[in-house]
Amino acid sequence: MMRRSFLALILFITITASAQQSDKIVAYINQYRIIAVEEMQRTGVPAAIKLAQAILESSAGDGELCKRSNNHFGIKCKTGYTGPYVLYDDDRPRERFVKYEHPESSFRDHSDFLKNRDRYAFLFRLDPTDYKAWAYGLKQAGYATNPQYPQLIIGLIERYNLEEYTLIALGKKEMPEDMKALMAAEKEELTPPQPAKLYPSGDFMINQTKVIFARKGTDYAAIAQQYNVPVARLYLYNDLPENQPPRKDALVFLQLKRTEGQKALHEVAAGETLHDIAQEEGIRLESLLKYNNLTKFASPAIGAKLYLQDMSAEKNSVAHN
Repeated sequence: MMRRSFLALILFITITASAQQSDKIVAYINQYRIIAVEEMQRTGVPAAIKLAQAILESSAGDGELCKRSNNHFGIKCKTGYTGPYVLYDDDRPRERFVKYEHPESSFRDHSDFLKNRDRYAFLFRLDPTDYKAWAYGLKQAGYATNPQYPQLIIGLIERYNLEEYTLIALGKKEMPEDMKALMAAEKEELTPPQPAKLYPSGDFMINQTKVIFARKGTDYAAIAQQYNVPVARLYLYNDLPENQPPRKDALVFLQLKRTEGQKALHEVAAGETLHDIAQEEGIRLESLLKYNNLTKFASPAIGAKLYLQDMSAEKNSVAHN
């Protein structure tokens, strides 16, 4: 009886410790998923791979090296490096590891480390959603000496469903609402205040289409009544799900928008979404997505230039010349 009770106690302690470890990893993922998605969009390193490597290399942020240096990927100092570092026993005693001021700097340096070294170049020719090929490729390129490194990376990706962040970065899956809110708050904090755009009162024209500027919280039913437009069509004209008016000041089109913009390109500004761009340019969202080979979940980078017109005929003309 005593032996059975002892074994039950050991099992309880093991299960509890495992649950606590899992909770710690989930918290770590939630903390760094945004930078992983942003770095994939910047450099092409799959977000799932980056998160799995970070969890493994840093012990989910709890490793001694990580705590001392904000180094989440075990990146060592290379020849010619003159920045801050810490000494840590790894393959050899007292090796030099890069010390970062912020964890986010470590995530960015990891992307650049892979992107700018010839031995990792073949990885970027792989399908970014093929995390197994990436995991084995990292081992093949010499990123880690542990013979089980690919299996450990794959196990973390599959256990914690990290592939969803790769799909989010590719615009193939919608971002969770809590992640959207965090990203919006970060952008607002980092983006210098922009002067408010001035629009006429009453109705006016954008891209030869009638529109008004409505303040946050304006009732769409009231707009529909005032301008004699069925409320269901207001949602259709503005590329919005029915009964979900925007949560901010917004342009509201009273007619169906055009399939092409007045100009050829739009440069993405800080904080702009694809829906914002479609409204500002008076172009249907489906057309904007089609011309740029994007999905509605995509998040274009600041400064990216998006087509507002169908350039396929011009491209074909160039290709045949």
